[in-house]
Amino acid sequence: MHVLHIDTGQTMRGGQYQVLLLHDSLVERGCSQTVLAGAGIRLQRPFGRATWQAVRHHARQCDIVHVHDARAHLLAALHAGSRPVVVSRRVAFATGSGLLSRWKYRRANHFIAVSRHVASVLREGGIPASKVSVVHDAAPEVAAEQQQGVDTDRLVSQEEFVVVSPNLDDPLKCRDLAVSGCRAAGIPLKLSDNLQADLRSADALLYLSRTEGLGSALLLAMSLGVPCVASDVGGIPEVVSSGRTGLLVKNDADSIARALHKLQASRSLREQMGAECLKRVQVDFSRERMADRTLRVYRQLVGDST
Repeated sequence: MHVLHIDTGQTMRGGQYQVLLLHDSLVERGCSQTVLAGAGIRLQRPFGRATWQAVRHHARQCDIVHVHDARAHLLAALHAGSRPVVVSRRVAFATGSGLLSRWKYRRANHFIAVSRHVASVLREGGIPASKVSVVHDAAPEVAAEQQQGVDTDRLVSQEEFVVVSPNLDDPLKCRDLAVSGCRAAGIPLKLSDNLQADLRSADALLYLSRTEGLGSALLLAMSLGVPCVASDVGGIPEVVSSGRTGLLVKNDADSIARALHKLQASRSLREQMGAECLKRVQVDFSRERMADRTLRVYRQLVGDST
């Protein structure tokens, strides 16, 4: 089986990292692949550019076209010919209702939803349940020495409670609410432009959103053993098990402050949750699990029962 992946993202964000994780995991399973990408992924790997000419050329030589963002979906719908198209759906927005959008969604053979919540949004938009599968993202694999480094960093200042939140200039990501919640709690907040580095010395990730497909930052924090305080919206509850791997909150400052105080008051609770985070990502969000479930979708579409 040969798979053509298309991702047109211009920056490296959660979805682009997932494409690379999936590609590498499928290589290990003997799956032949071509990747056409935007500037984001091509800064990491020397893949081809995602142009319509490249899509048309490579689609003739593949068995499955797997698209990973909205523009890639349109490119495949226009230029993939008769090849089956799989669409990864990562966002929790309602599907478009215009003529072009309806045509584009009809052109897809199957949708891979990043969460059960996203799958429900697709079904509400008229996509048959038989054409939707749920495949959760994979947590990044953190080397053992990085996990040990996290523990060392946290022991440097046991009295300080460090809360990190992504520094995203997106009104749906509630940066101002994160600031307000920490201010209400009387706890300093570090707005981070580099979560992978800053979470190494964090006691908690504060992740707030108005809507969310799943939340790749949550998986990163959990892979580092960092408990999460997160909005109880969208697909987030499928990642954060409240009381076990973190705490789910309403999107208001008082609810956020109470959750932060609960974690701040008990180092043993944070350590217990951190241990649960590591267990959870290894079982439910491994890249092996993601790759196997994705490969199952491919095989169903091409009639391969191996």
